[in-house]
Amino acid sequence: MKKIFGQLSSILTTKDKKFASYLLVFSIVISVIEMLGVAIIMPFISVASDFSTIDENAYYSIVYSYFNFRTHIDFVVSFGVVLVVFYIFRGVINLYYIYFLERFSLGRHHLIVCRLFENYMGMSYRNFIDRNSSEFTKAIVMEAWNLTNIFKALLFMVSEVFIIIFIYLIMLYMSYKATLVLTFFLTLNFFFLTRVVSKKIKTIGIKREKVQRNFFEIINSTLGNFKLIKLHSHDVDILNKFKSVSYKFSKINIVNSTLGNFPKVFLEAVGFSSIVFSIIFIVWKYQVDITSSLPLISMFVLGLYRLMPSVNRIMNGYNSILFNLQSLNIVRNDLLYYVEDYGDKKINFNNEIILQNIGFDYDQKTKILKGVNLTINQGDKIAFIGESGSGKSTLVDIIIGLYRPKEGDILVDGQLIDDSNIKDFRKKVGYIPQSIYLFDGTVAQNVASGFPYDEYKIKDVLKQANILEFLEKKQGGILTRVGEGGIKLSGGQKQRIAIARALYGNPEILVLDEATSALDSKTEIEIMNEIYGASKNRTLIIIAHRLSTLEKCERIFEIKDCKLKEI
Repeated sequence: MKKIFGQLSSILTTKDKKFASYLLVFSIVISVIEMLGVAIIMPFISVASDFSTIDENAYYSIVYSYFNFRTHIDFVVSFGVVLVVFYIFRGVINLYYIYFLERFSLGRHHLIVCRLFENYMGMSYRNFIDRNSSEFTKAIVMEAWNLTNIFKALLFMVSEVFIIIFIYLIMLYMSYKATLVLTFFLTLNFFFLTRVVSKKIKTIGIKREKVQRNFFEIINSTLGNFKLIKLHSHDVDILNKFKSVSYKFSKINIVNSTLGNFPKVFLEAVGFSSIVFSIIFIVWKYQVDITSSLPLISMFVLGLYRLMPSVNRIMNGYNSILFNLQSLNIVRNDLLYYVEDYGDKKINFNNEIILQNIGFDYDQKTKILKGVNLTINQGDKIAFIGESGSGKSTLVDIIIGLYRPKEGDILVDGQLIDDSNIKDFRKKVGYIPQSIYLFDGTVAQNVASGFPYDEYKIKDVLKQANILEFLEKKQGGILTRVGEGGIKLSGGQKQRIAIARALYGNPEILVLDEATSALDSKTEIEIMNEIYGASKNRTLIIIAHRLSTLEKCERIFEIKDCKLKEI
């Protein structure tokens, strides 16, 4: 538990810890109130069952005289009314505690989700592509919620521990022998539960994380390849695979829920059986009824009645922590994950970009680029060709600042690109990828994605991309909905919207990453003419397989054997 507290502490802010400390104090107050709720029942039972107790007890006598009660019945009734008021007050206080507990745990959920999303957004491009996107979705949607359950479980456990301590002290005061005997049996059972049941729950918690990961991966891959799945009639195979994973996920949760309720059933049975055996023992040994021992027995029954839920909650909380422990590890690691922290220093690109002795590798074994030297003048139209895996895209990603070279430097107008200015340099780049991602919104929303919405500017870049007229005549203009992934548009139309999106930020450098490779020759020529037209006053960098797309390029470079050669 110490390790868990340490891990939780590492992801909580100072404000969070302060709030948690207030809740801790509140939980102690709740515990005291709960203790009083149990403790004052016995005196009420005593005076209600035997009026003479009022006269025999010095404290009762003082209260009786001070408030000038006329009869013993008036005293008992008044005592009962005070108890009712107290229990209503206790209920209100408990509601407030639950409210602040939920506020803390759900509030931390909101903040942790935002911090996770911020961290993922701040990851380097290199680290991002090394991860599966379903991992990010799972962490934000499920793991953060599971972590919330850990927060709630811990805080509930702290409160219940104090309640148990106070009730236990009362029971010791009433009869330490009976309490110690009861403690012995409950301790044995508690040890059994933590060693057997909790260990099993921890194991299935690890399995849960693995199955849940597969669950999200299947969903993401299916929805992302829906067209291919329908085309190849893989519906049944995918569905069977999903059913299998979903069944495993449900089975794990069923087992966890069942095991989670086992301590409650088991401990209650043991606890109240102990009370019954105690009564049997008294009757058998002393051959008398239990009238004289009724207040004590009633107190123990009431104590157990309140004690057992607390013990159950502690066990459930402990098991919940073990079951969701993987979530804590995942969220903590992702929150502590290195993110890019770049400065806001401005950099100008008026003359040239110089690559000096650039080297790059992914795993320190396989060299991708070695000793690359290149000068790109402002306004140049250049292209990179080469076999698949030769390093074309890698080199361009280095040029535009998505990758950092392992060796060498990049200078823009004589200024070294580093952490202080790379963010501003990236803003100068417009990027048109091979696979165009369009979200299910309007054309305008997709074009302005990430930038302030400007209707005039949107229409202007759509016009430059030669698609505005088509949208206004045959569609709903810039408010045309594109569907998930742009499914309602043709390949050429998607590319034109991608061009408009790349131009919307008014880039100084336009990058075309095999953007026309999936188009037919006619559409490709049209798209390329539009790109060349849009890049008149811009630097154009093209990655392509087909030389036919590079006719208007001023310089063409081939990457082969980690080297760059102009052809």
